[in-house]
Amino acid sequence: MAKNGRRTSAGKPDYFLLAGLCVLLVFGLAMLASASSDLGKQIFNNSYYYLEHQLVFGLTIGGIGFLVGYFVPYYKFKSVAFILLLISMAALILVFTPLGTAASGSTRWLRVGPLSFQPAELMKFTYILYLAAWLSNAKFKRATDFQSGLLPFAIISGLIAVLLILQPATSTVAILLGAGLVVYFVSGAPWKYILGIIGIAVLAVAIVIMVTPYRRARIMGYLNPTQNLQGQNYQVNQALIAIGSGGFWGQGYGQSATKDTYLPTPIDDSIFAVVAEELGFIGAGALVSLFAIVTFRMFWLAKRTGDQFGRMILIGFGTVIALQAFVNMASISGIIPLTGVPLPFVSYGGTALAVFITMSGVALNVTRYN
Repeated sequence: MAKNGRRTSAGKPDYFLLAGLCVLLVFGLAMLASASSDLGKQIFNNSYYYLEHQLVFGLTIGGIGFLVGYFVPYYKFKSVAFILLLISMAALILVFTPLGTAASGSTRWLRVGPLSFQPAELMKFTYILYLAAWLSNAKFKRATDFQSGLLPFAIISGLIAVLLILQPATSTVAILLGAGLVVYFVSGAPWKYILGIIGIAVLAVAIVIMVTPYRRARIMGYLNPTQNLQGQNYQVNQALIAIGSGGFWGQGYGQSATKDTYLPTPIDDSIFAVVAEELGFIGAGALVSLFAIVTFRMFWLAKRTGDQFGRMILIGFGTVIALQAFVNMASISGIIPLTGVPLPFVSYGGTALAVFITMSGVALNVTRYN
């Protein structure tokens, strides 16, 4: 029996996607253990401090999210998608209240008792889920209609973008809205809508960059990579040295010479440089291949999915993973301006890991019904 192009009873998940996600997760935890060992020893006298924290607040909470996402029939999330989006937006607003916690010039964390999390990471899950539910409503032609489709899409996306830019989290805006545009396009939106939104977004980002000195400095540093090597370009320069020193085979697991002295943020923004230094071109290439395999498998499964809601979930989650992985690895390699987003499944950060594991559960759930 099928309903709306999907089975009414759960079957087996896609084991190829499951295997890819598991390998990516194990690889990420192993590299975090290496990248954080010296830092944990120096600060907390515990080489495994960051790994333990990641396991408790990332893997454990993410595991709960995975089980909920995997066992609750995915189409039931359709009725609560808007509520989840509202909760995420409320959390974004709360970071600007006394509940918010600032660090390194950014206000991205919300503290509740002893726990803190980043609402921007949660938004990557709820925004895509909401768009998938909203655009798959057969009662409305939201993909092609201006008043009931493009206008609400632009207003909601714009409001989220403003809240994120104020934190500031510009790169997260690019990832989130990029994935949202892909979902919107796949739903049937005409090219003129997509190009119009891209044009407005590029203009808005250009204005934001021009009026904020630190963003403008990053762009100037990217355009002049050989200048200011002890200032704006220091992190990228050290990352490139680490990547280059890895050669083809790498220095060996745990043998990075830069992670504890020269390389800034080796456990989050710069962790790909540690991968390249320790595992070489082979290891870095394997990691890039893992992301490509997981992403293209999600896209391929989406093509085979008969249910519009499930199809857009797979495409949206796959795009978020692909864009965020590209932005992190490309920026630390000097291909694009430096950003501050974690590498999915690999970088330190409990909220990010928990969200990506939960995404994985929902994505696998979709494959059980299609």
